[in-house]
Amino acid sequence: MPHTEIEGALEGKGLRVAVAVARFNSFITDRLLGGALDGLRRSGVAETDVTVVRVPGSWELPVTVKALAESGKYDGIICLGAVIRGETPHFDYVAGEAAKGIGQAMMATGVPVAFGVLTTNTLEQAIDRAGAKSGNKGFDAAATVIEMTSVLRQIRGT
Repeated sequence: MPHTEIEGALEGKGLRVAVAVARFNSFITDRLLGGALDGLRRSGVAETDVTVVRVPGSWELPVTVKALAESGKYDGIICLGAVIRGETPHFDYVAGEAAKGIGQAMMATGVPVAFGVLTTNTLEQAIDRAGAKSGNKGFDAAATVIEMTSVLRQIRGT
């Protein structure tokens, strides 16, 4: 018996996307932002359909994502941040709560959110994921939000 298959397209034309980016560790997050904007542009998202919102750090991303999603102005949201492990448990609290809060905001609103928050053990790992050896996770987050917007539109019939 044949089955139905839904798969997202990487076509961003007409999409309105918000990018919430943490200023903390900006030498990393600025690279992630550059990658995300490049990914959106390459997928056809118009520059005028992109809003960049800068917040102090990754801790502030969940409430920002929720507000952006609830505004009804955006088809998808990209979160960018960099939490690098230090000598205290601060990393665990910030990384865990940011991930949980962003996920909760996505589930509560139904707006797709790409998690481009790096959670690394070292600065070198963060640099590698922000455009060096491991590609650019901001670029990857842009592709994710475009694909998930396409998938959800197909499921919802919109």
